[in-house]
Amino acid sequence: MNNKRKFLAYLLVGIMVFSVVFIFTGCKQASQKEAAQEAKITMNGSTTVFPIAQKAAEVYMNKHPNVKISVEGTGSGNGIAALIDGTTDIANASREIKPEEIEKAKAKGVNPYETKIALDAIAIIVNPANPITNLTKQQVIDIFTGKITNWKDLGWKDTPIVVVSRDTSSGTYGTFMELVMPHGAQITDKATFQSSSQALKNTVATTEGAIGYVGLGYLDSQVKAVAYEGIMPSKETVVNHTYKLSRFLYMYTNGEPKGEVKNFIDFVLSPEGQDIVESVGFIRIK
Repeated sequence: MNNKRKFLAYLLVGIMVFSVVFIFTGCKQASQKEAAQEAKITMNGSTTVFPIAQKAAEVYMNKHPNVKISVEGTGSGNGIAALIDGTTDIANASREIKPEEIEKAKAKGVNPYETKIALDAIAIIVNPANPITNLTKQQVIDIFTGKITNWKDLGWKDTPIVVVSRDTSSGTYGTFMELVMPHGAQITDKATFQSSSQALKNTVATTEGAIGYVGLGYLDSQVKAVAYEGIMPSKETVVNHTYKLSRFLYMYTNGEPKGEVKNFIDFVLSPEGQDIVESVGFIRIK
């Protein structure tokens, strides 16, 4: 009887040990499978593209719980530099990649691949207290180079003009310089330079004599867009090519996008993704 009890006890212990090992092995395999299925995407770059990227990432992650997407808005130049250095999967940019950036990328074995995701326009903005409604190209040049320094010279009151610009790593800065400023011209050294579109907008919104420039997605009642050469920035004037400060917005990858990165960019270009583009104030391309 004692031998039988011992046998049953050994059998019970054996079953318990086997069960623990089986459960542990099963959990480990499930954990490994889950880890294998999880994908991470990093995006870095343009603060203009940031609202599109952030909203699209939120919606995409809700649809795909195993995908984790991080988004940073550090400026187009910084995003492209991160792509070249291999520290980001997607570089968001509000300008085309420069030839010298392509050369630097190829020297490091990186092949920048361009995907257009939206249309945008650069809007010249002033404080809502400013009654000015239109500026010519020459007036904008004279303001930003420091030739005109007081609003009284443009028909308003005796108020100093506070020039607010994006910093030089910004794609919006690069596009503004390309489309507005004469070759070789420099923005006045008295300007205030901001590292993001939101910071620039906030400065203009809280400074009576300020003037700056942002993408369409940053326009709201806090600031006032003025006509440029008699044309207001809008979806209609960008699409019909009457507003001259329009541009594409981009996502750059190392070679043609693959795997989950491709799936995400395809989502941005899908009808739902393009609805997101419009919902944050930009213009769909599809």
